[in-house]
Amino acid sequence: MSRALVVIAMLMATLPWAGCGKPAAPGGPPLVVATTGMVGDLAREIGGEQVRVTALMGEGVDPHLYKASPGDVRLLSDARLVLYSGLHLEGRMGDLLAGLGKEKPTIAVAETIPAESLRHTEASGEHPDPHVWFDAALWARGIDVTRRALEGLDPARAGEFKARAGAYEGVLRALDGYARACLGSVPQESRVMVTAHDAFGYFGRAYGVEVLAIQGISTDSEASLRDINHLVDTLTTRKIPAVFVESSVPRKTIDALVEGCAAHGHRLAIGGELYSDALGSAGTPEGTYVGAFVHNVETVTRALGGRVPESRPGVLAEYLGARGGKGGGPG
Repeated sequence: MSRALVVIAMLMATLPWAGCGKPAAPGGPPLVVATTGMVGDLAREIGGEQVRVTALMGEGVDPHLYKASPGDVRLLSDARLVLYSGLHLEGRMGDLLAGLGKEKPTIAVAETIPAESLRHTEASGEHPDPHVWFDAALWARGIDVTRRALEGLDPARAGEFKARAGAYEGVLRALDGYARACLGSVPQESRVMVTAHDAFGYFGRAYGVEVLAIQGISTDSEASLRDINHLVDTLTTRKIPAVFVESSVPRKTIDALVEGCAAHGHRLAIGGELYSDALGSAGTPEGTYVGAFVHNVETVTRALGGRVPESRPGVLAEYLGARGGKGGGPG
């Protein structure tokens, strides 16, 4: 037995219900378990009511540091399909996911994106940057692999999955265009966003924004005092106006930047909170990938001196309105 399967067996043995987990009711929707909220949302959009989707990582959870609990193992054991982001994002779940892949369909959505489209940095080492969802057009490439995986569960529903996938692709095209329109209004010299860790590289590459980060690709890395002081010097010299906190990363290093800049006579404002490695609260627009992305785009645009349109594109406004959001760009 492989090490990964041993890990699964040991965790399952700790559960009082081990061996008697409740599967989906006969004829009911199959259970799909996703790791992150972004992947789970992708499965829900394409699967609709024909699947039952559960995401392990909720609001404010950092996938770089996440370890599966016994309850997670039970869910994964019951699942008919497991979807995860991949590219080493869920680094501490690697053995578990590898073991599951020998037992059932277990698919890394981001790893189906062509290698030439992935971003590599010195900090990322041998692994490409896993934060592909920050380029809406790139994330849309995960639609097809998700659709095909769901068709494998329920071939009779293939037509429905295809229709939903096509509609969602249209929403993501509108989202990509909206991001370009908003961020394109930011003055060129102001297109600099400073974040806690290097999650927004794809965002910067796609939408023409320079990204400066305190920590590296993974929050497993620690920012040194030297790193912070170097960034303070850069922000002060270039008179960068704002820095952004992240919902899934502690803000202590951001506070250190603000204090360091203040000591050098430069006021660095908090431009707002961004959703980086996790979505917002369930049941809100920000609890969806599209809603969180729109929030980020509008927050960054305003903080850097750009203009948010008075109304969002029709398909985007309709999507967010159906999820409790306002149809127009919030003023």
